[in-house]
Amino acid sequence: MSTRNPNMESSIYLGGDGRWHGRVTMGVKNDGSPDRRHRSATTEPEVKRKVRELEKQRDKGRAPAAGRKPTVEGWMTTYLTTIASLKLKPRSLDDYWSKTRNDIIPGIGKHRLDKLQPEHLERMYRAMLDEGHAPSHVLKVHRILSRALKIAHRRRLIVENVATLVDPPSVDETEANPFTKEEAKAFLEAAAKRPTFVRWIVGVGMGFRQGETLGLRWSYVDLEAELFHPKWQLQRLTWRHGCDDPHACGARLHRFEPCPPDCITHKTYKRGCPKPCAKTCTKHASTCPQRKEGGLVFTRPKTKKSQNPVPIPPVFVPLLRDHKEEQDAMRAAAGELWQEHDVVFCRPDGCPIDPRQDWEEFKELLAEAGVDDRRLYDGSRHTAGTILNELGVDMPTIMEILRHTQISQTRRYVKGRSHLSKDAMRRMGEFFVPGPQSPSQGPTETTTETTDTRTARARRRRRIR
Repeated sequence: MSTRNPNMESSIYLGGDGRWHGRVTMGVKNDGSPDRRHRSATTEPEVKRKVRELEKQRDKGRAPAAGRKPTVEGWMTTYLTTIASLKLKPRSLDDYWSKTRNDIIPGIGKHRLDKLQPEHLERMYRAMLDEGHAPSHVLKVHRILSRALKIAHRRRLIVENVATLVDPPSVDETEANPFTKEEAKAFLEAAAKRPTFVRWIVGVGMGFRQGETLGLRWSYVDLEAELFHPKWQLQRLTWRHGCDDPHACGARLHRFEPCPPDCITHKTYKRGCPKPCAKTCTKHASTCPQRKEGGLVFTRPKTKKSQNPVPIPPVFVPLLRDHKEEQDAMRAAAGELWQEHDVVFCRPDGCPIDPRQDWEEFKELLAEAGVDDRRLYDGSRHTAGTILNELGVDMPTIMEILRHTQISQTRRYVKGRSHLSKDAMRRMGEFFVPGPQSPSQGPTETTTETTDTRTARARRRRRIR
């Protein structure tokens, strides 16, 4: 009789090296050959335990794919290059790459993907916090890594997503700091002295994002119907290489050694000297002769809801008409130097306004108006939501104006005011404990001469009877 085991049955034996070995049939590989996994241990019970665990994974369909597992660095590169790039917006993809290069790869990049443990992530997060990174930054790194490991788990490269076993640092939500009504008026009074006044009227008065405001084009402005159609936004994207060898293309800009302590080359850099290049650096795409997908670019808003039309306040329409006439005069004065981009807000040569230049002007206007420093988002989007709420507009309507997908998001944009809370609690107190009644003003022409009530007069009549 044959001693061969049935199909899919594992085999356990004592090898010539004195160790126990187990062979588990998992199926077939991509090339059609049998997929046999090997486990070994010093004792028979231990190798049996390993074999049973592998069989359970096989029977549940959770067994990792065959072949040597990549390192975290290799998988993150594959994930960002061929998977995330198909779904993420360019700015988001740049952010993923930045945090991968600067945080994930230096922290845990050399670990094999299937050998990664929760302790490795926790030590990396602790080191990032000790280096001075904000908890919100660490949380973003955790989410990027967790998403990449989730895809690896789906493809059976790993048995479990270890990021789900780690609690990232808790983050306190950044408190909004919108303009008060007085501050908003002071800001717009300062902006009225500049040619960009209408840009700030739209940003502060309608709650448009910076990219949406700078990306507005006359083709999507309907002054007759008094509607804005924010179909596009203006963003500055990172250049990408269009050549076949990005590393060689940027060879003259590679810098593999750190700067000396007394570096004068980068003394004007606000964040200090840049980090040295990696040995396989593929950056410096801005100097590539075939560079692509960078610079100031019109992109679609992130969500479909963001493209919904927004009503223009009627008082803004004359301002927009005057602004268009001034732009036509500016076009005629520029002559051949004019570059037509159809944008509502442009430079004297017709090109779109750079977001960085726009941000600097916002800071200048804050100083001129005597308003405390704050984020551009606070002075536009948060301000519009808060003032709409103070004017008595209900939350669903504010959500439609700001084009949010969830009302919970709108509530984070609306900040309560102390004077509104004080007035609300005053009315609450008067409901439970009514105040003293005002003194009677005396009889009027419509009252009778006696102050007796009808009940008192009826009671007197009964006594007389």
